[in-house]
Amino acid sequence: MTRGDLTGLILSYIYAFGLLFIVEAIGKRLKWPQHITRKLVHIGAGMWIWGILGLFDTWYFGIIPFATFIVFNYIFYRHQIFKMMDVADSSPGTVYFAISITVLFALLWRTGGNTDRVPIAAAAVMAMTWGDGMASIIGQTWGKHTYTFLGHTRSWEGSITMAAFSLLVIGVCLWVLPGSALSPNSPIWKTGQIILMTLVGATVATLAESYSPAGTDNLSVPLLTGSTLYILSLL
Repeated sequence: MTRGDLTGLILSYIYAFGLLFIVEAIGKRLKWPQHITRKLVHIGAGMWIWGILGLFDTWYFGIIPFATFIVFNYIFYRHQIFKMMDVADSSPGTVYFAISITVLFALLWRTGGNTDRVPIAAAAVMAMTWGDGMASIIGQTWGKHTYTFLGHTRSWEGSITMAAFSLLVIGVCLWVLPGSALSPNSPIWKTGQIILMTLVGATVATLAESYSPAGTDNLSVPLLTGSTLYILSLL
């Protein structure tokens, strides 16, 4: 374990618990609705992948924080420790999100000079982080036009938001991250490849979010999007 790995572990837990306590305190004080505070935690947690990539020198130490939060989030969910994140009818979506990030980074992130495909993992996680996060906020706040699939209702406003943010974040990740200081050994794709991967990836992410039962989109969106991007990257 390097000094960077140790620093990364310490700062990861400080950030994670700090995020939970701050959102909990501010949400209660300002009386924010639970669907807003839950998604603020969702977005904040997902954004920490950039801290992981910037701080850790070794990939297998870098996945420890999200892996341990599979257990922590399950405990928080079961006992409703953070009321601004989990209530009686909440789904275990936070557990699924930690599982998805751990799986994607364990499979695709490599350090030490090995071929690295973490831009694909980052793109898939960001599609879930910002796409689903903003889709939920916009859809539940302003969504007026709804559709139902297998008993699960979504709004068109939310789905459009999901598609727009997924396009943006997938494109940025695939364009900026390969070859950068955060991923110096990842393949660099041509512009046409990036455009194709972005369009298809965002479509898969949007469809997965639209047709997944509550909470399970935290598994389906990142894992299906990541799988799709990986396959396209090999073509």
